[in-house]
Amino acid sequence: MQKIRVGVAGAGHLGYHHARNYALLPDVTLAGVADIQEEKRAKAADDFKAPGVPDIQSLLALGVDAVSVATPSTTHCDVVMELLEAGVHILVEKPMAPTLAEAERMVAAAREKNLVLQVGHIERFNGAVMAVMESFSKPKFIECHRLSPYPMRGADVSVVLDLMIHDLDIVLAMEPGKIEWLDAAGTPIFSESEDIANVRIRFASGCVANITSSRVSVDRMRKIRIFAENAYVATDYSAQEVLVYRKKPGPIPPGENPMEHISIEPLAVRKEEPLKLELESFVNCVREGLRPVVSGEDGLKAVRLAEQIQAYIREHL
Repeated sequence: MQKIRVGVAGAGHLGYHHARNYALLPDVTLAGVADIQEEKRAKAADDFKAPGVPDIQSLLALGVDAVSVATPSTTHCDVVMELLEAGVHILVEKPMAPTLAEAERMVAAAREKNLVLQVGHIERFNGAVMAVMESFSKPKFIECHRLSPYPMRGADVSVVLDLMIHDLDIVLAMEPGKIEWLDAAGTPIFSESEDIANVRIRFASGCVANITSSRVSVDRMRKIRIFAENAYVATDYSAQEVLVYRKKPGPIPPGENPMEHISIEPLAVRKEEPLKLELESFVNCVREGLRPVVSGEDGLKAVRLAEQIQAYIREHL
């Protein structure tokens, strides 16, 4: 089997780990790593024995079939469009773009060129999320909390695009239908855009999603709770664990504690590094010409909803 030559654009925190995983994949050649900062590209190049280059044109000159784009989100559109024009398949980190217009351009260009455009919503490859999505459908209520300390990266966009977008993508992937209304609030703390945000969304199916994200929390939390018919599901993204609470069959005898008639069962979870699974899936899509698990169209939906939420917050200050 001929190896696919993959490059990485952006050798910061995320890009470094993309390069690390590609260097370990047996059917991939890490063709090179590009970054404008010499120190970053040199470290990745030295650690993974691949050329380090300063720009996209130099990366293309190395001969690449596909590229992971892990540059700052405000540069995604320009970088992706340049690579698509050169006929290269793309995995772009989330958010795929800071604006809806840019995301639409990227999707249209990939479709026109018949190239793979995958968006790096890594939680779709989290074992806990995969287990939940395989086991449950038609949720009635979804509650998500994603809290973290202030980052040294990613603050060039609102927390809605930085953190909340992970959960927006997951909620949309559960296919609750058309959005009937939403109500949102948020505020900046340290940056120029929202550092804390909450949104409550009602879908045509009757499902309600309540999503909170903060990048000014002392503690980290990445949890999702789902209420479905006769079941409550609690998921910890970080621990990759899922517990399912169900009412036991049959009536509850008079005088007995109803809580004693609830069963608690863990779901089987595939505990592997989500980024490794994501990149393996991307490479397979490139090789086989398949639609990605998180396509450009999926990423576009998440950006569209994120933009609606940001607009609502800013209109109701």
